[in-house]
Amino acid sequence: MARVILLNKPFNVLSQFTDKGTEGSARETLSSYVKVPGVYPAGRLDRDSEGLLILTDDGKLQARISNPKFKQPKTYLVQVEGTPTEAQLAQLRKGVELKDGITRPAEVRLIPEPELWPRTPPVRFRKSVPDAWIELKITEGRNRQVRRMTAHVGLPCLRLVRWAVGAWTLDGIPPGEWRDI
Repeated sequence: MARVILLNKPFNVLSQFTDKGTEGSARETLSSYVKVPGVYPAGRLDRDSEGLLILTDDGKLQARISNPKFKQPKTYLVQVEGTPTEAQLAQLRKGVELKDGITRPAEVRLIPEPELWPRTPPVRFRKSVPDAWIELKITEGRNRQVRRMTAHVGLPCLRLVRWAVGAWTLDGIPPGEWRDI
């Protein structure tokens, strides 16, 4: 039976178990949090992103989770700089033109500030620049896709938390902790 682990990856942690090519690097990896042999991440989360990372020892499951052809929905809570307009949200819903092509349409909505853990270091607060939160659901996983999409429509990303992959969520999992499912 496949082992599946849901990890709440903290900010500033690499989505890999070793930091190859940077001898003596102080960059933190998954090995600081998950001491389970034989499991590997199904997909990636950038170092400056937080949230749900699924680890498994099943290669077929890993492919079904991470390969865009399976259209596994990934839900992100995104703090953006500025106040999103309906036109900006409509652009995200339609799909936006990035350097590597047009994105698939996203599900997106404005949400109240979610009850999340504090981030270390905290997001820089600027009195003169408003911010807002959106929930963005995509079925692809291009490099830094959510950040590039929101920037493209004029809403730079301040904080990015992957909340769910398919039906699996972070609910009840604090940063740096994990749970078997």
